[in-house]
Amino acid sequence: MAKILVTMPDAFLHKIDGVALNEQRTRSELIREALRTYMKRSNINSEKAQKNAEYLENLIG
Repeated sequence: MAKILVTMPDAFLHKIDGVALNEQRTRSELIREALRTYMKRSNINSEKAQKNAEYLENLIG
């Protein structure tokens, strides 16, 4: 597994660590899950935007 270096404000990292502790996860697990969720949501929004564009094109066309 690859390692990366990410910088963030100390206060934000403290909040991340608090959530990880409450969920009994590692910091890495929490961040991976957050990124998976972001990527999934981003993909869904992209697909929705494409469908809306096609729908509008059909209405206009």
